[in-house]
Amino acid sequence: MESSSSPPQECCFHDGNITDFIHSRTLHLGSDVDRDRRLQLHSSLIRRLSLERELEAHEGCVNSIAWNSNGSLLVSGSDDTRVNIWSYERRKLLYSIDSGHTANIFCTKFVPETCNELVVSGAADAEVRLFNLSRLEGKGVEANSINPSALFQCHSRRIKKLAVEPGNPNMVWSASEDGTLRQHDFREATSCPTSESSDRECRSVLLDLRCGAKKSLAEPPRQSLALKSCDISSTRPHLLLVGGSDAFARLYDRRMLPPLSSCRQKLTPPPCVSYFCPIHLSDRGQQSLHLTHVTFSPNGEEILLNYSGEHVYLMDVNPVHSSATRYTSDDAMKFFNPTAILKEVQAKPQVSDILNHFPAKRNLAPRLDKCRKLLQIAEKSLKEGANYYYGIEACNDVLHGHGQIGHTLMHETLCLRAALLLKRNWKNDAHMAVRDCCKAVEIDPSSFRALSCMAEALSQLDKHQEAMDFAIAAQFVAPTNPVASEIVANIKKRITEAEVSKREKEEAPSSETQTSRVLSLSDILYRSDASSDTSHPMSGREDSDYEELEVDFETSISGDESHEVESNNFQPRLNVRIHRKRESAMNNCHTNSSSGSPKSSPRSDRISRQHARGIDMKQRYVGHCNIGTDIKQASFLGQKGEYIASGSDDGRWFIWEKSTGRLIKMLMGDSAVVNCVQSHPFDCVVATSGIDNSIKIWTPHASAPSAVAGGTAGPETADILDAMEGNQRRLSHNRESLLPLEILEGFRMHEFPEGSLRPFECVQS
Repeated sequence: MESSSSPPQECCFHDGNITDFIHSRTLHLGSDVDRDRRLQLHSSLIRRLSLERELEAHEGCVNSIAWNSNGSLLVSGSDDTRVNIWSYERRKLLYSIDSGHTANIFCTKFVPETCNELVVSGAADAEVRLFNLSRLEGKGVEANSINPSALFQCHSRRIKKLAVEPGNPNMVWSASEDGTLRQHDFREATSCPTSESSDRECRSVLLDLRCGAKKSLAEPPRQSLALKSCDISSTRPHLLLVGGSDAFARLYDRRMLPPLSSCRQKLTPPPCVSYFCPIHLSDRGQQSLHLTHVTFSPNGEEILLNYSGEHVYLMDVNPVHSSATRYTSDDAMKFFNPTAILKEVQAKPQVSDILNHFPAKRNLAPRLDKCRKLLQIAEKSLKEGANYYYGIEACNDVLHGHGQIGHTLMHETLCLRAALLLKRNWKNDAHMAVRDCCKAVEIDPSSFRALSCMAEALSQLDKHQEAMDFAIAAQFVAPTNPVASEIVANIKKRITEAEVSKREKEEAPSSETQTSRVLSLSDILYRSDASSDTSHPMSGREDSDYEELEVDFETSISGDESHEVESNNFQPRLNVRIHRKRESAMNNCHTNSSSGSPKSSPRSDRISRQHARGIDMKQRYVGHCNIGTDIKQASFLGQKGEYIASGSDDGRWFIWEKSTGRLIKMLMGDSAVVNCVQSHPFDCVVATSGIDNSIKIWTPHASAPSAVAGGTAGPETADILDAMEGNQRRLSHNRESLLPLEILEGFRMHEFPEGSLRPFECVQS
């Protein structure tokens, strides 16, 4: 018996019945390879996924897992600084290598075309190490002493991701939080000097983005882009994708990049082929918004972005046939000030239904009938005020799962989905409603439902004046509708309340302002009384060589970024890295002014901003939570990449249908956090890992299909909505709330070795 929150039966998946598909093989001339790819991860198999085996050998969080090209081996890296090699066929450990890393391993890879002999690792100690497994042949699992075949120490901060090129056994690329992406060629060198070395320099920097972070598409880059992820296209290996500490993923053509350089001097960021960012995230300047993972689809035509504190987004690499997904900074400004859109569309005639211009099709009537049934489900969800999620999924199915549906039906679906989004009110649902309303108003500028929904969405975003413009427009097209008058009255009330609140803040006594002053970390660490305005610096502070403080709020069990505070599984800790003044001076961007950006003329800056183009989302995947770690992946499943998966901070991992965004499966994969999700190259098998010391292997052996499944890590969760809504509550915690002032006030500066990382254990309140 299905739970009350189960999706309606009308929402079928779009890969068909697997039995019919197998029986019809003889009727089609498609290649066996294509058939096998379609069958690898079918929805009926995904819904039977269950935990088959746990691979246990690590003694710390497993931060990285990767298959070799034929799927016979799995490599993993952990907080225990060991690199483990596992046999897929026997589901057992083959080798456990003491890597020599002095901090958490974040990334591991097999080097292609080396007969599975070379593996590479990157870690928080800023080192890349290459190991030759042939040196372990004939030795037991415990005989793990092996020197690296290559050791690269040129990064200055944590290495978060490695990339390899299919068919290339000679090179590996490393992305680091020092703002550089480096290219290591094993043919040229097997070692390099450390970043602090003054004897010789390492010319391995392929991308210097230490002045590459952007707050918006229009704004020039000014700050260092701490790289979190990178990927190389398997179909067009000259394409390189990177993501880091801002909202924009960047696509580069390696053939167009300048020669390799050293890190002695910061360079102007090279131009990228495209920026990727959902338009509603492109101009908000949020300090906490950043990417934890970027990846290409198997065919190289799409990419996935996983945001910290946000959701997973799908985008086209080259949206030639969908020009609406490209946008400029002016388009972004219109999105955040949609009154301009209202003026434009009101001057245009209503769009005629597109289906009137197409010849009749045999399957058109059944398809439209199916869409109508889905819309009835969505309308029922809105009317009953329950299960908004499944109403939204029904609308997604209409818009993305049934081909061309005509402007009339599209307009109706967009308005209905916008209303459901506003009722559900998950993270950025209001922005998604604005998107839908903009499209609906373009189809029908006199649509009362579209105009009124837009007014409500803008009001939820505290854009009350813009909301009033749309409310008045709605009242104009339906002057006798009492709902229109009610909307205008409500917005007027909110405007008045906002003005009163603003006036009260402005009239607040200056003493209160001083009392609520935000103290800097230097105030807290260096002053003897952080709460006093008359406090004095500690002895010797004025003459100290230490100026720059790098802060990480981590957990003692993950070795990674900050974790959500509600969980009882985490013991938070504060890491502080101190840099000398001369280091900061050497690393500062060379500027013409105090702007902090590399030397460039005002004209070139202006031209660069004018030509900056962003590529917008085409699908969003919601339900998981990503705020706890900086290594959380989002992956395409299978050789066709028709399903999307991501881990979550609640210990689950989620699988969605790529085309519609519909959730297919939710599984309990860890006692705390799932970070890594990697599909087997050919079989219907998925490996996951996270905070636990084990790797989970998932196969479709459950006796019956379901949307949820339990494992040894925890009991089965029957109510999907409860789990997803809990994750949405976690997403409401920004990263600033994870570093409350009272935690830091107890700390005072002690003497640390230069550049050292010193953990402070913090007790949860």
